[in-house]
Amino acid sequence: MELRNKTAIITGAGKGIGKAAAIALAKEGVHLGLVARNAQELEALQAHLTESFGIRVYYASVDITDMAAVNKAVAALTESLGSVDILLNNAGIARFGTVADMEPEQWERIIQTNLMGTYYVTRAVLPGMIGSNSGTIINIASTAGERGFATGSAYCASKFAVMGLTESLMQEVRKHNIRVTALTPSTVNTDLAVNAGLKIGDEDRMMQPGDVAELIMATLKLPPRVFVKAAGIWTTNPQ
Repeated sequence: MELRNKTAIITGAGKGIGKAAAIALAKEGVHLGLVARNAQELEALQAHLTESFGIRVYYASVDITDMAAVNKAVAALTESLGSVDILLNNAGIARFGTVADMEPEQWERIIQTNLMGTYYVTRAVLPGMIGSNSGTIINIASTAGERGFATGSAYCASKFAVMGLTESLMQEVRKHNIRVTALTPSTVNTDLAVNAGLKIGDEDRMMQPGDVAELIMATLKLPPRVFVKAAGIWTTNPQ
């Protein structure tokens, strides 16, 4: 599928997978709406993308756990971009601890960001896609959404929920020619992983954000009549 002059909204766009995806889409001539909490990171990325690729780039600094703020941000971005062809739900946080030890507020924050944030942004973008009778939604889940592990209850619960949301939404909107995909990377060398205390190992051998961006691009370029329901990407030999 030709991507030039399509439009995309990316959450968690300031760094990591979101930033890598924004650069990959910009190279294809896709106009972008960038969403994240850090306005400074978004402004810098906007300047780089517009200067390097000559596309239209707009951004909204917003906490996706705030539904009213999300609705306002999406409305502003769609007013600038026009109809949205692609939504990449990438924003997420991770913290690890046992069920007994993790504070409930922290547990809830992970669910609010990873699940409810994905839901809020999707719900804000979806009516426009239904009206256009087309669109692609890609949710960045995780291998943690396929199997649980000790100390991962909050993160795993959030990503299992994203997988269920993706499956249900896909069944709802296929009739509108909207493609809905879940991608499940294993550990990626990002600030999220480092800040969560995950062992990254040799950076030359560890999965990089750009690797996930390549999978995103391959998924988007499929003919509109087909879509990837779910796909995993793993580091070949991280040790």
